[in-house]
Amino acid sequence: MPRTTLDAPPGTPDTDVSLSHGLKQRHLSMIALGGVIGAGLFVGSGAGIAAAGPSIVIAYAVSGLLVMLVMRMLGEMSAAYPSSGSFSAHAERAIGPWAGFTAGWSFWVLLCTAVGLEGIGAAKIVTGWLPGTPEWAWVALFMVVFCVANLAAVKNFGEFEFWFAALKVGAIGLFLVLGVLAIAGVLPGTDSPGTANLTDFLPNGGEGLVIGLLASVFAYGGLETVTIAAAESENPVQGVARSVRTAMWRIALFYIGSMAVIVTLVPWDSKEVVEKGPYVAALDHLGIPGAAQLMNVVVLVALLSAMNANIYGASRIGYSLVERGQGPKGLGKVSGGVPRVAVLASSVFGFVCVLLSYWRPDDVFPWLLNMIGAVILVVWIFIAVSQLRLRRRVEREAPEKLVVRMWLFPTLTWVALAGMAGIFVLMAREPDTRVQLYSTGVMTVALAAVGYARQKARAARD
Repeated sequence: MPRTTLDAPPGTPDTDVSLSHGLKQRHLSMIALGGVIGAGLFVGSGAGIAAAGPSIVIAYAVSGLLVMLVMRMLGEMSAAYPSSGSFSAHAERAIGPWAGFTAGWSFWVLLCTAVGLEGIGAAKIVTGWLPGTPEWAWVALFMVVFCVANLAAVKNFGEFEFWFAALKVGAIGLFLVLGVLAIAGVLPGTDSPGTANLTDFLPNGGEGLVIGLLASVFAYGGLETVTIAAAESENPVQGVARSVRTAMWRIALFYIGSMAVIVTLVPWDSKEVVEKGPYVAALDHLGIPGAAQLMNVVVLVALLSAMNANIYGASRIGYSLVERGQGPKGLGKVSGGVPRVAVLASSVFGFVCVLLSYWRPDDVFPWLLNMIGAVILVVWIFIAVSQLRLRRRVEREAPEKLVVRMWLFPTLTWVALAGMAGIFVLMAREPDTRVQLYSTGVMTVALAAVGYARQKARAARD
């Protein structure tokens, strides 16, 4: 029987039949809930507030709308074709093998590098509690723990993320409750600030808002993990659909809501917002005892959660690429329902990044960080273009697979693409982000060239 236009390239499964399906719905639900709460939200948002002032709420709302559109597009494709390759598999199906190769391997590099960065961040917190202990040893310990957990079974990843996410959600939920009570003037020992901290809404003009917008865009990274994990859940289609449909309120509550609480409670130009982090600054303002150490624990959990999720995500992306003939066959070996070689390779790459931060902190390591600086935007573009191309095909050939539908298609897909193009322009205008944009561009072009050459070579053999 001839293949239809919706069929994947030879060797590309709609679902990964050799992987286990050990994730339960409670795992997937909590991964979706906690996956939006990263260390960047707790700490990195301070720089955005310092630049944009109270208008950081607008910045997070605008970037949040873009992320909602991206998640809706990704959810539509992932519900129709669940795959641990997620957007990489969709790009290959919609655009061609070179696109899947480029999106997949660039994201793999991003995740593996992020594992190392998160390990370094977690180690710094622990060495602050236990001075004199070597940072690299703590990073190695964390790496071994999560590597072993991911090697054993996918349910171990799910259990770790379930409890990590529960703690993060509980912490930020308590923060929001205390903040709202303080703003309302009903929290004992505090007076309502009213709108006193909001009067200078745009203190640094449009330039400050741009910096805040760029900072907020990259704080949303990690939302894609739930569509990767869904392929190993009990009911992939239902899991993706439920996670995507609740993305809007999760982003609105955790990101936009908490930013609104912080800038209402604390003056935007307070040094503590950057030095201690905005959440610690707000809790200190409320007189909560031990706020700094409490938030250090929460940030540590967020970093460890991200390490765990990124080792998992990198291993599944790598496995999917190999299954589709887009990488070294050794990475595709599965035992016990787990791509163990891919887990090991992803962990080793992450630890090499850590070693580079010590060995070559002034040249190789910064180059690596710049190279991954805009990868998430590249991935989002592949998602949008893939959805534009796949939606009409699915409507024509398999409409029953459209369990999740992109809103106002194709108008909002084009709006999202325009938004991404706008962010690229803004990155090119800012000296700090311009080098990231160009470095990521070089890596993307190089991967696309390799992928295209492989695609032509395969076509010639066939």
